[in-house]
Amino acid sequence: MHPDHPTSLPRLKETGLLGVVLVLGLLLSTFGGSLTITSRETGQTRTVNKFLRADNLDKLAKNTSFFAIMAVGVTFVIISGGIDLSIGSTYCLTAVCGAMFLHHFGPQGHTAEASAAWVVPAAILLCLAIGTLAGLLNGLGVVLLGVHPFVITLGTMAIYRGIAFVMTKAQSYTHFPPQFTDGLIRFEVGRNLYPIPMLIMVIVTCVAAAYLRYTTGGRQVFAIGGNEQAARFSGISVGRVKLRVYAFCGLTAGIAAVIMLGYYGSASSDAGKGYELDVIAAAVVGGASLSGGRGTALGALLGALIIQIIANGIIILEVDQNYSQIIIGAVIVLAVVLDRINTALRERRHAGSAHRLLAVERKSLRGTESGNEPAGTTKGE
Repeated sequence: MHPDHPTSLPRLKETGLLGVVLVLGLLLSTFGGSLTITSRETGQTRTVNKFLRADNLDKLAKNTSFFAIMAVGVTFVIISGGIDLSIGSTYCLTAVCGAMFLHHFGPQGHTAEASAAWVVPAAILLCLAIGTLAGLLNGLGVVLLGVHPFVITLGTMAIYRGIAFVMTKAQSYTHFPPQFTDGLIRFEVGRNLYPIPMLIMVIVTCVAAAYLRYTTGGRQVFAIGGNEQAARFSGISVGRVKLRVYAFCGLTAGIAAVIMLGYYGSASSDAGKGYELDVIAAAVVGGASLSGGRGTALGALLGALIIQIIANGIIILEVDQNYSQIIIGAVIVLAVVLDRINTALRERRHAGSAHRLLAVERKSLRGTESGNEPAGTTKGE
């Protein structure tokens, strides 16, 4: 079993990330200040904490859900030793296709009389299928062409967004069936609380975590990322595993697109622009090693949450929005540097253990040779 497999040791990394989330939340709660709001029903005013107010936490959870779901998919790819730079464009293409379909069968579409009982499930399946297909094409490019995934996904990043632009002619599509928006994704609990995006995020994370931890396919992903050549010699079908992880990455983009369509009720060819940075940042901050072989689904979720708390904190603290990308970039660099330091320390520990084991074996061998000397003889004879 790979030494960094999630079943081998307690997840100290995730515990540390959870601590970071709590510290960031505490800091924003303390220094974020308060806000005076007026009740619509009674007209009374009250003071609430900017960070801890219900609508802000709901918005934080909703924003995290988009990125966390895609970060889980990207984490699979990174664990296998690859990268997917096209995740934002896949999200865009999927959202545009779903938006055009929903608009066509929406209240102002050409087929407005169509039943939502089949339109809504068909739209969801369409988004999932297109996302999976886009991811599968990335995997085919990597496996069949033998081209580095950085180059393949860099190309498809431009191709997928270009297709979305051509399809929409730079126009936005709206007016979806209300059964899809208000009746499903924007299902409201209480006042202005929408739990469906967070619920989907938790389900995706739990399913992905169980796959990586308990299934043979999950162990194969770690094995390929740890040492692809050794995995191939051990009988693992490396190509098939890579196709699976890239297809799953595309599927997560499709799931995120479904949430976005239902929550905002519109999509255009600029959807998901720049999301590649945030999603990969979430995966790396969550503990996925860019050298492959390490990462967890829970870590991806916590990494996305940290990134979104930082973005939310910039707004609450009234910091210039132009600094947000600088801060996120710095977080990525810091996470990669810490990962490299951790890797170097781990390799040093493994080397030390190997040297000690070799010394013990040599000592044991010398003792065995000494015990096999003929009886009645001495070393001086």
